[in-house]
Amino acid sequence: MNDTGGETPFISLIIPNHNGAQTIGKCIETAFRSGYGNLEVIIVDDCSGDGSVEIIQKYPCKLIRLPEHSGASAARNEGARSAKGEALFFIDADCILGDDTLDIAARAFIENPDAVTGGTYTPLAHDRGFYGNFQSLLIHYSETKHPEPDYVATHAMLISKKLFDKSGGFNEKFMPILEDVEFSHRIRRRGVRLRMEPSIQVGHIFNYNLWGSLKNAFRKSLYWTMYSIKNKDLLADSGTASVELKADVLSWCACTILLALFVLTG
Repeated sequence: MNDTGGETPFISLIIPNHNGAQTIGKCIETAFRSGYGNLEVIIVDDCSGDGSVEIIQKYPCKLIRLPEHSGASAARNEGARSAKGEALFFIDADCILGDDTLDIAARAFIENPDAVTGGTYTPLAHDRGFYGNFQSLLIHYSETKHPEPDYVATHAMLISKKLFDKSGGFNEKFMPILEDVEFSHRIRRRGVRLRMEPSIQVGHIFNYNLWGSLKNAFRKSLYWTMYSIKNKDLLADSGTASVELKADVLSWCACTILLALFVLTG
């Protein structure tokens, strides 16, 4: 039974999917297993070619298929346009909902309907590998440091449909990975409050080895640096792009330069 003070807001769970055959089934299963009744599950398939659609069609969810690969922002916007819920809850196709995640999200929405509320990853990754656990714990710590965060990530973003429609949605021409950062900064400049609710947690399936972890970190760092330079907040404390992480990178670079100078000069 849902414990939301007698109210159960209608939640539209929106999940973009592109070639997520390995995880999308688990993601959908946990949504329906939660027992939250006032719910619709919307999957927007971004032109997958790996059998994802066949998996999605096994479940009683609304499936929207984009005619061409358009990116996660376009998929999320399309899902929001077709949503009937008063609350939109965005997650990713490789995320796993806990049994009480939707109940907690419903309570958070009732308490703060005019804010954008963020959740985070569970401290341990769903797949429990070393590199996945490292990433999950780092992100959990970084995202929950501040009750009013710099941005809300789309792996667990709760927002009213009215507010989302008014915002204009995600920028479909913006660089990948950071579309939620751009959206959060844009909507905050309009006076909308961002808040973090650490009890809203989703398990993430990383399936990383060392190379995959390093490649992911490099790709994110590249986009973060480009965005931060343009946004003139390179030294800002911003979620996973935290002051601590930036200090570590600068220290590592300084040590590398000093080591190279030592080798070259003797």
